[in-house]
Amino acid sequence: MKEIIELQKQMRDLLPKKRYVHTLGVSYTSSCLAMRYGADPVKAQIAGLLHDCAKYLTEKELLQEGKRLGLSMTKEERRSPQLLHGRVGAWYAKERYGIEEEEILSAICYHTTGKPNMSLLEQIVFVADYMEPGRKMIFGLEEIRKETFLDLDRTTFLVLSNTIAYLRECEMEIEPRSIEALDYYKKKGEGRWNS
Repeated sequence: MKEIIELQKQMRDLLPKKRYVHTLGVSYTSSCLAMRYGADPVKAQIAGLLHDCAKYLTEKELLQEGKRLGLSMTKEERRSPQLLHGRVGAWYAKERYGIEEEEILSAICYHTTGKPNMSLLEQIVFVADYMEPGRKMIFGLEEIRKETFLDLDRTTFLVLSNTIAYLRECEMEIEPRSIEALDYYKKKGEGRWNS
C-alpha cells in the first residue's frame, strides 16, 4: 500500500490535474476489473497509476526518448508520436519508478494500441483506460461499460472497434497492432457474440 500511495503522490506532482484525475480513474477501474477477473488488484492499480507517466511529453520529446531507448518505431509512431507514450511510459515505469514486474510494464506498454492475444492485465488496463468513470460519454461507451464486467474479450473487441472507427473518421494514424488486435478478438468471438 505504501508503494501505491507514493506513486499517487508522484503522479499528482507530475501530471496536469485533469490527467491525474483520469489516472486515478484508470487505477481504480483496473483494480475493480482485476478483482472481477482474477488478476492481481495491486498490480492492476500500479499499472493504472503509471499508464500515462510519459503522456506529458511533447511529440518531439517522445521521438527523442524513443531513439534514446532504442525503440524500433513504426511509420505510424513516427508520424503520430503520441502513440509512443505507452512504450516510453513502460521504460519510465522501470527506470524512474522501480517497477520490475514484466506484467505491469507490458500493460503500460500496450494500453494505447492494444495487441493480439493480450494478457489479462494488459486487457484490463487497455479497457479501463477507455471506460474509466471520468471519461466523457461517447458513442458506444454505455454498452462497453455494461459489457465490461460480463465479458472482457468482447469488451476489448468493442473498444478496439470504436477506437479504430473514430481514428478512421478523423483520418488519424492507426497503429498496425490495433488492427491486428481487432482481427484477433473478432476471430476469438466468432460464434459467441452477435456483433
